[in-house]
Amino acid sequence: MKKIFPLSFYNPVTLTGAAIALVSFGLILFLTVVETFSNEHKPYMGIIAFVILPAFLLIGLALVMFGILREHRRERLGIAHKHRLPRIDLNDPRHRLVFTIFSVGTILLLVFSAFGSFKAYEYTDSDEFCGTVCHKVMEPEYTAYKFSPHAKVGCVKCHIGPGATWFVRSKLSGAYQVYAVLANVYPKPIPTPIENLRPAQETCEQCHWPQHFYFEKKILNTYYISDEKNTKWTFDLLMKIGGGNDESGVTSGIHWHMNIANEITYATLDSSRLEIPWVKVKSRDGKERIYRERNNKFSDEKLLNGFVKKMDCIDCHNRPSHIYHPSRKSINRFMSIGAIDSDLPYIKSIGVTALEKLYTEKEIALDSIKLIINDFYQNNYPLIAEKKKKSIEKSIKEIQNIYSRNYFPEMNVSWKRFPNHIGHMYSPGCFRCHDGNHISDDGVVLSKDCNVCHTILAQQYEHGSLRVSLEGVEYEHPVDIGNSWKEINCSDCHSKN
Repeated sequence: MKKIFPLSFYNPVTLTGAAIALVSFGLILFLTVVETFSNEHKPYMGIIAFVILPAFLLIGLALVMFGILREHRRERLGIAHKHRLPRIDLNDPRHRLVFTIFSVGTILLLVFSAFGSFKAYEYTDSDEFCGTVCHKVMEPEYTAYKFSPHAKVGCVKCHIGPGATWFVRSKLSGAYQVYAVLANVYPKPIPTPIENLRPAQETCEQCHWPQHFYFEKKILNTYYISDEKNTKWTFDLLMKIGGGNDESGVTSGIHWHMNIANEITYATLDSSRLEIPWVKVKSRDGKERIYRERNNKFSDEKLLNGFVKKMDCIDCHNRPSHIYHPSRKSINRFMSIGAIDSDLPYIKSIGVTALEKLYTEKEIALDSIKLIINDFYQNNYPLIAEKKKKSIEKSIKEIQNIYSRNYFPEMNVSWKRFPNHIGHMYSPGCFRCHDGNHISDDGVVLSKDCNVCHTILAQQYEHGSLRVSLEGVEYEHPVDIGNSWKEINCSDCHSKN
C-alpha cells in the first residue's frame, strides 16, 4: 500500500503529535462554532478557544516536526527504519472487530472531549469558580458580592467584559497572584486591582448610561443615636443625580462629572486615590481650568508624573459590588426594619462596640459578640435581660450576620480597609475634591456646600418637631458640637470609634 506521507512521518512521536494537533484543532472549531451561534458572548470562551487549545495545537505540531527531524537524523547515521505500522485487513473478522471498536471509541472520545471542554468553559465562567475554587482567598469579596446590588451580574462581566483581549490581559496581570496563592505569600488583605480595571465605559456603561440620568431622587435616611434610648432621627434628602444629554438639555447634578459635557482629569500621589491635590476640567469648547489644593506642596510636574487618570464611574462608585458596610450604618438599617430591637437600651452603642473589636478569627468574633452583648444586659439591665431574652438573642443573631458579611479577620478585611467613596460619611468620598480647599488660578473654588449635590427637605428627631422646606432646611447635627461639623469632614469622626 502506497503511503501518503514520507516514510519519516510514520514514527510514534510524529503520530502522537499529529493526534494531539488534530484533536485540538477540532475542539477549536467546535468552540468557535458554539461562540458564533451563541446569543451571549462570554469572556472565558476566548481563553479556552484561542489560548489554551492553540497551545496544545502548537505542542502537537512541535512533536510532529521533532519526530520527522529525529527520523532524518537517524537516516543520516545509517540507522534503518524499524517502525512498522500495524496492517489492517478488514476481511479478517478479528481485524474488523478491533477496527470497529477503535473507530467508535475514537469518535466517542472526540464527542466527550468537545462536551467536556464546553462544560469546563462554562464552569470557569461561573461566579462559584471565581469566588470559591479559583480564588479561595477571595472569600471576603465573594461574600460581599452575593449581598450586593450586582449579585445577579456575573463576575467576569465587570472584571473582564466581552472579548478575548481583555481576558488575556486580566489573567496575565494576575499571573503573580496565582503564584502568590500557591506559595502562600499573598498579601492580606488582597488589594483592589484598580490599576488593571477595564475602563468603565466598556463595562459599567453597557447597562448604566449617565446621559440618561437627568432627574432628582428622594432618599429617606433613618439613624439612631448611640444613647440609652437609641433616639431615632430621620431626614429626607433630594439627591441631585443630574446627568443628561443634548436632547434633554440637562447636564448638571452629580453626573455632570461623567464626561457628558466635561472631561475631568485628576492627579494623586498613590493608587488609593484618597488624596487628590490636582484636578483639571475641560469643557466641550476646549476651555480648561485647573484646581490645585491650597496646602499642596508638590509641583504640577511631580503630580503629573504620579498617578494621573481620566475620571469615570469607578472613581466614586469604587465599591459597586464588593461593599463592606460600616458597623453604624448596618445597625441603623437593621434597627429601622425591626430586625434589631430598638427598644433594647444602648443596643446601637453596644452593637457597634462588639463589631469593632479586633478579633483573630471569625468564630472567635461571633462567640465574643454574643458574650459581650449578653454580659452587658445581664450586668446592667438584669430585668430586661430576662424579660426580653428572645429579642436580645434575635438582635445578637442579626449583629453576628452583619459581622459575617462585612468583617474577615483572617484576611484583615473590613469597611475601614476598603472605604466606599459614595457620599462622605464614612470616607472622604466627595470631599476628596469638594473640600473648599481646591482653587483655580482665577479664584474659582470647588465648593463644599451641601446643596451642591443634595437638598435636605426635612429633618426630625424622635418626639421632636418636623422641620421641612422644599427649598431645603439647614442640617442640624444630632449631637451638639457647635459648628465643628461645618469645619471638618464627616469621616474624620464617623470613620473612627
